[in-house]
Amino acid sequence: MKMHTLRTFGGAIGALLLAGAALAATAGEGAAPAAHHQMKAGKALDLAIGVGVDAAGRYWLVRKELDGAGQNLALQSSDDQGKSWSAPRRLLRVPEAIAADGEGRPKLAFGAHGELYISYTKPLAKPYTGDIRFIRSLDGGLSFEAPLTVHANRDLITHRFESMLVDARGRIFVAWIDKRDLEAASARGQKYAGAAVYYAVSDDRGASFRGDYKLAEHSCECCRIGLALAPGGKAMALWRHVFEPNVRDHALAELTPSGAPAAPQRVTFDDWRVDACPHQGPALAYGADGTRHQAWFSVKGEEGGVYYANTLAGGQLGAPRKLGSDQAEHADIATEGKNVVLAWRQFDGKATAILGQFSADGGATWRGRELARTARASDHPRLLATPAGIVLVWRTQDEDVRVIPAGQEN
Repeated sequence: MKMHTLRTFGGAIGALLLAGAALAATAGEGAAPAAHHQMKAGKALDLAIGVGVDAAGRYWLVRKELDGAGQNLALQSSDDQGKSWSAPRRLLRVPEAIAADGEGRPKLAFGAHGELYISYTKPLAKPYTGDIRFIRSLDGGLSFEAPLTVHANRDLITHRFESMLVDARGRIFVAWIDKRDLEAASARGQKYAGAAVYYAVSDDRGASFRGDYKLAEHSCECCRIGLALAPGGKAMALWRHVFEPNVRDHALAELTPSGAPAAPQRVTFDDWRVDACPHQGPALAYGADGTRHQAWFSVKGEEGGVYYANTLAGGQLGAPRKLGSDQAEHADIATEGKNVVLAWRQFDGKATAILGQFSADGGATWRGRELARTARASDHPRLLATPAGIVLVWRTQDEDVRVIPAGQEN
């Protein structure tokens, strides 16, 4: 990374970016000067939660919880739109390591007949390695089966930063960052840029998974993958890709149920050339009219931050626009009919706020407001489209979990 580029970032985002580069370098996931080991003000580990809403409108959240000398998944639900939550209930019969630190967090998804699915990354003994794990309930969350490992590959390598969705036919898609191809290239004495994106599919409500299908080689090493269902039911993935010679822009491709290769499409053009991972994955959502909405973190020339764009009537991507200041980070998107909500985290030197922008016309016009703020550590913002409208779910060190209406009407 060039020092003049890093100096354009003040406060929180600069520290976060430097911390991400340093962590990537330590893990063999990029190259950054050792002097860049810094942590962002207001950032703490293990606040990351998974959230979701089922077909009946019940809210759910899953978090990591200490269980004696081990760790466990703790599940909670709310029948009053997040005003109160049930007592945490541990799900694993045998505790095991669980990632819950920002880009790596447990995920929730739901089937059409009372199924509740949870995926998570289990860190292994070797640093920066992991397995993608999956646990299910077939009775609306009353009971859970023992976890299984999603991927067939059992090498002691990176299988991390998974994302999950369920399509209209009940198929479960789980995608993750994988380093088997990097390891194979290294064994041959060859260079390999970044990692790769793999995925697996279940047709039997999570009883088993098939695949280890390769979506793309040369992804960024530790940015989350954005997943969303496009109109027509296709499962689409958006991720930070490493384009030649080492440009960290974003690519989009379908997760085909059969694993048949789908050619990735480049969908950002910032030309950010950096030998490190910024630990900031993209957000993806589709409107009912087929409009694709995407938000991402990047550096463009001497400026950096969060950017947003959507597709125009002809299908081409509109001009990106910047959200917030240089300190903007970790954006999320949710859609409901013609309503679209963007939310991102932003540090002002004293506190961290969640800022939002709202559109009632599919992204043609926008207005914004502050949704929440906190003085100390916080998770990334999560947006949910619920029967009562789009809400922000945000966990902070001081206030714990808050659910805040985030729709245009507010």
